[in-house]
Amino acid sequence: MPRLRFAREADVTVAAAAPGVPTFDHLPERTRQAIRASQTQAEILIAWIQLAIVASFALLYELAPQATMVDDLHFTPLPWVLAAYAAVTAIRLMLAYAQALGELLLSLSVIIDLGLLMVLIWGFHVQYGQPPAFYLKVPTLFTAFIFIALRALRFEVRYVVLAGLAAAAGWASLVAYAIVVTPGDVVMRDFVGYMTGNRILIGAEIEKILAILVVTAVLALAIARARRLLVRAAIDGAAARDLARFFDPEVAERIRGAEAPLKAGEGEARDAAILFLDIRDFTRLGTELAPSALMALLTEYQARLVPLIQQHGGVIEKFLGDGILATFGAAHRSARHAAEALEAVDAVMAEAARWRSERARRGQPPLAIHAGLAVGCIVFGAVGDEQRLEYTVIGDAVNLAAKVEKHNKLEGTRALATAETWRRAAEQGYRRPRPPEIRSARPVGGVAQPLDLAVLA
Repeated sequence: MPRLRFAREADVTVAAAAPGVPTFDHLPERTRQAIRASQTQAEILIAWIQLAIVASFALLYELAPQATMVDDLHFTPLPWVLAAYAAVTAIRLMLAYAQALGELLLSLSVIIDLGLLMVLIWGFHVQYGQPPAFYLKVPTLFTAFIFIALRALRFEVRYVVLAGLAAAAGWASLVAYAIVVTPGDVVMRDFVGYMTGNRILIGAEIEKILAILVVTAVLALAIARARRLLVRAAIDGAAARDLARFFDPEVAERIRGAEAPLKAGEGEARDAAILFLDIRDFTRLGTELAPSALMALLTEYQARLVPLIQQHGGVIEKFLGDGILATFGAAHRSARHAAEALEAVDAVMAEAARWRSERARRGQPPLAIHAGLAVGCIVFGAVGDEQRLEYTVIGDAVNLAAKVEKHNKLEGTRALATAETWRRAAEQGYRRPRPPEIRSARPVGGVAQPLDLAVLA
């Protein structure tokens, strides 16, 4: 007897065949939106971290021993700079939440961040009444590395590079200012004298600038590589969401979670229950209804019944126009596959009766939904070639369930199952108020031997 095979198709793109990750401008709009949303969240995170930094600076300033400062200063720059930095960061946080940070504003904010940091460092020699060389030893310079690293959260190289260049230029300016303003011979080669006094060691300052540039280059390289992963992740995420829409969640998860690339010819044999649903005389309805009304009818039909099947452990294998093919125990093994299938049919028939009553109240023609069930050994796996695969359910049980569903018309029933399906379901714990009617030795079209059938509805 020829087997009836129902397959679900998926276009599979082989990652190895792709020449590379597309650039941002060549990505689909939905992928670009996902990346923009990620970057918006990154800017919000950056602003909150910078607010925490300015709060830490303010706390340290308050805790600093004031007695070491000059008592008769008319101008103390540190609190003013901290206040300005807090205001700028707060404004940027609001703009980030409003998604109003364009490229120009982002670039300006990076430069302003590093500029205010350098002004803060410059202010130490004024605040403490020391020569400009004093601020060259202030550890606050390390904050520049934090600012550069924070830019990496956006996964955009240009802002990391801009932050690094701004930090290097700012520190070079502070060194130049200290050399020009400080009187006397302040440039020396004595490292101990440099560390213990207000002297300037050019080599040490060049080393700091080089450290800033090297860290920037390493971060930029890391971000360039990470951005490719971000783009790929955004593409894969969109594909995974689409996969879950085109495939049953169980099958989609099976594809996403495969430890090795899927290959044609891989399959598993297992016992399963097969369910067919069908709207009787749907062909006639197709000629009477407008296309929009016909599609609306199918949408409502599937929206009502598919969740019920899934709630009882069923996997939607394929939509066949007005027909639905579902399996129980195929995509994943189940010790209650027959019981789950009959429980799903009970729920589907109850919902179909409610829908029929609703349509009658609205003056719409009634719909008869028929179901057919069979159990048996099936093969569940992938067929196709390297570029296109199909997840397929193959087996006599699939063919038999389709024929049992069609036999409803001859029996005057709405839901039929093979007696073997009923027997297995009962063994697996399925219960109903009264046993179904068993119709023995029924001739089913396309089946060589008469079948014992259980009337479910």
